[in-house]
Amino acid sequence: MAKEEKARAKKEQAKGKAKEAVGRVVGNERMTAEGKADQAKGDARQAKEKGKDTFRH
Repeated sequence: MAKEEKARAKKEQAKGKAKEAVGRVVGNERMTAEGKADQAKGDARQAKEKGKDTFRH
């Protein structure tokens, strides 16, 4: 399950970066903000999984 969560975190980070980049190109501040939020969500999920790994080993 941890691998799935880590993959989900990476996917959210990539999705956020893409959304942020598109938002900047088209000048859409809302899309840029949503992209940053998606990245932050992915970062938080990844940090949670790393914390779990620390306690497992």
